[in-house]
Amino acid sequence: MTKDASFKKVVRRHAEQTGQRYSEALVALEGLGARMHHAPVAERLLAHLRDRYGIDPVAAERLSAHKTYVFRIDRRDGDPWVARAFPPARPRGGVEGDAAILQFLERHDYPAERLAADDPVSDFDGSAVLVTRFVEGVGLPESAEKFAMMGELLGRLHALPCDDSASRPGGASGEDPSREGSPRQDLLAALAFLDAVDTKVMGADRERFERLRDKVRSADDGHGLPEALLHGNLLHAPDHAVLSRNGPVAINWKASGLGPRLADFAYLVWGTGSWNPRQPHPGRIDAAVNAYRRHVEPTEEELDRLEAVMYIRTLYLACFGYRRAVANGQRFREWGFIDPPQYYSSTAAAVRAAFRR
Repeated sequence: MTKDASFKKVVRRHAEQTGQRYSEALVALEGLGARMHHAPVAERLLAHLRDRYGIDPVAAERLSAHKTYVFRIDRRDGDPWVARAFPPARPRGGVEGDAAILQFLERHDYPAERLAADDPVSDFDGSAVLVTRFVEGVGLPESAEKFAMMGELLGRLHALPCDDSASRPGGASGEDPSREGSPRQDLLAALAFLDAVDTKVMGADRERFERLRDKVRSADDGHGLPEALLHGNLLHAPDHAVLSRNGPVAINWKASGLGPRLADFAYLVWGTGSWNPRQPHPGRIDAAVNAYRRHVEPTEEELDRLEAVMYIRTLYLACFGYRRAVANGQRFREWGFIDPPQYYSSTAAAVRAAFRR
């Protein structure tokens, strides 16, 4: 594959546009799948936790079809844990950063999952493992109430006074461990997803592929906007929030760190809309806005750039899905992440109006 002239041209272009050397860009494109995928053996993980922490684990159940490295650990000697045995490509320092942020959140009594041990990060089969306490609860209701809860979680988070323990760059999804950090990393990852399959996109699909690529290259990454501690991925499928008996609790802090607070909120309000047809949902928008503004009032620049910043994560998701479809010999059909553009403009207008009332 690397000897193919057309692919070499793609690699050179990717290097120029991402500021990488050719060899770095080549690794970035060819190693994508290996960096993102990891499926540790449950029995070996149980043995590791038994040896490391002296607990008595009896079962490891995968908690996500997509994150094959996240397990619920049931124990004979106590409440269940969650063990995340991250892909080997993720540096241990990143996992230690997750733990530092969770410690910061606990000091501020923020409703997040809690670490399960004083030394919550360990090494296992080339991976770094993070252990937290399992949060008993159910998913948030699919209603305006869900967006009120998420708006409250984000507002409280963005209002926290950050210190050095929570100062790493954050906001990017980071499924590719080489692209963790600020929301700009989502756009660079999206570009890599497309460039990795560039030579396989032919015929009628080519024009739309190029338009998608151009949209990624010209997207607003939120640079220069007010910063706060971000969760980075609260809205998900399923959501990274659980309704416990004590109220909503945010989980999965891999994408967390300091970044433009609008990136978090913009992704949340993108998710408020109905799908058939794709249009804004005023009740959900009002719920998210009213809850968020109890803690944070956006600036005029944030409101002006809202529509553009709404595209950061959704372009990432579209490009992630595009690569997956092409790699599996399928046509990409998930254009609803970024279409129609009228949904973005009308949702942003409704959010601005809600904040200005």
